[in-house]
Amino acid sequence: MTIEQQLQILRRGTTEIISEEDLAEKLKTGRPLRIKLGVDPTAKDVTLGWAVVLRKLRDFQKLGHTACLIIGDFTAMIGDPSGKSKTRKQLSREEVEANVAAVSEQVYKILDREKTEIYFNKDWLGKMGFEDVIRLCSRMTVARIMERDDFTKRFTENRPIAMHELLYPLCQGMDSVEIKADVELGGNDQKFNNLVGRRLQEEYGQQPQVVLLCPLLVGTDGKEKMSQSLGNYVSIMDSPNDMYGKTMSIPDELMQNWFELCTDVPLSEIETLMERCQSGEMNPRDAKRRLAVEIVSLYHSPQAGLEADDYFVQTFSQRQQPVEAEPASIPASAVGDDGKIGLSGLVVALGLADSNGNAKKLMQSGAVSLDGEKVVDLTQRFSADELVGKVLKVGKHQFRKLTN
Repeated sequence: MTIEQQLQILRRGTTEIISEEDLAEKLKTGRPLRIKLGVDPTAKDVTLGWAVVLRKLRDFQKLGHTACLIIGDFTAMIGDPSGKSKTRKQLSREEVEANVAAVSEQVYKILDREKTEIYFNKDWLGKMGFEDVIRLCSRMTVARIMERDDFTKRFTENRPIAMHELLYPLCQGMDSVEIKADVELGGNDQKFNNLVGRRLQEEYGQQPQVVLLCPLLVGTDGKEKMSQSLGNYVSIMDSPNDMYGKTMSIPDELMQNWFELCTDVPLSEIETLMERCQSGEMNPRDAKRRLAVEIVSLYHSPQAGLEADDYFVQTFSQRQQPVEAEPASIPASAVGDDGKIGLSGLVVALGLADSNGNAKKLMQSGAVSLDGEKVVDLTQRFSADELVGKVLKVGKHQFRKLTN
């Protein structure tokens, strides 16, 4: 491939490259570049939002470069302040380790294992003494740190900024120095942190990394960025039917963005699909079905994508309850000391909501039903015998046939 052809691939789904000229020069060397992506294991699922940058890392791999994935097992205990109006909750070592174990294998549903190097930043940050930290801090001014929009806003509004938060960008920058990154990938909210990496590399006599930024994927609610804490996410580990159904629930206006960031459909074909929808030649629902099939096919198989589409048509388009809802045994964790089961706890235990609070909101809004009957009474409890054999519906597209 020519340099321009490579750049054309790398430009897709990006909002800014700092700088494209530097990237072209690095590509011209012909050597495998070291492409860094740092991820803090603050949750146990890789979502489609997280997959946006992982897929860009895969693009570099396909062009012959080395993916350097840094698991922030040290920085996750600090908490990235990016975009936050208040101090993040600091995770315990046990929470971080549980999350690391959960996501470490999931990334290989996207990345080429043979072209991926995994690092843990505790290996260098955890060994720094207080003298080392002071020397590191001497390489950055307070004025420069306070250029961050979220810090500036919190400072002017007299909201607290903890000292450990000021160190986070320096920690992330040291990751780039340690692995000698040629390029760092990140979401738009990581721009400041990534630029600190460039600055520190120059301070340590290295060539500064190129920064390539990707947009943040809007979640299924159509409002906020995809987040497990908000419950508006699709996990790459979701079952084909759940993955398909959640995709079908997104607002029509998100389709083009999701096609571009979450699939490999050529941009020219996406543009044609959107034009046909806008002209009335194509029903947006059919374009969204194509989107859902593409996403399921990426993380499961093309056959699974087609089967999920058939399931959707039979179940939802024809207004049927599924004849063969996905079976799910009632988890022991959902059974209380009295031997009874509350639906909010059951919904969480089955992974259909990420917290008890969100499960209760779903129930209160009428989004939870048993065999077609809505259950909104939060105090109602069932025996296992009362639930076995019934179909639990959560939201529009998630069904489970309950078993022992």
